[in-house]
Amino acid sequence: MKILTHGFGAPTGILAVYVENKPNLIEYKNLNEVIPLRQGEIDYINHECGNGWRKLFNVYSKFLTELSHPDHDFTKKEKNTLTWQAYRDKSLLQAGSQEALLFSSPSLSPNNYQWHIIAGRTYAKKLLRDHDFTHSIVWLDEEFAIDKVNKIIVCPYFDYRQLSNVKISKLVELIRAHTP
Repeated sequence: MKILTHGFGAPTGILAVYVENKPNLIEYKNLNEVIPLRQGEIDYINHECGNGWRKLFNVYSKFLTELSHPDHDFTKKEKNTLTWQAYRDKSLLQAGSQEALLFSSPSLSPNNYQWHIIAGRTYAKKLLRDHDFTHSIVWLDEEFAIDKVNKIIVCPYFDYRQLSNVKISKLVELIRAHTP
């Protein structure tokens, strides 16, 4: 079964984060591909869709900034010099990025993303059950799971309370520990 991937960011890259819902805006209603966001579009989504989206984009940017190191250079031109806020505003999910925020099931094609991160345990369990990824998932605790073969990680939803700074660090370490 071919999965139609749709969301924001890079159509291929280092990692994709999967969330259940997309912003409730008319321009994204029929989104059927992965599109880069334009500069200022994150602010627009935050303004129109509320605090939940602001938290998601902020946590995503914090995560990528912490993950950024010589082998995983998400900042390309300005290696390791951007704050998470600057990364969010200048690069997150924009053209030339290495990440995506997807509103579809993981497509595990090797030509797609190196890592697949499913945000939210309830959503992850639904996806894993519906798409038969459960055979190689190992739950590390109540919030984190990993499939080392398919490079899938389940983590708390990208929200300050659920994916705190300590848990962001745990997610970063999981990726680093399983990346050659």
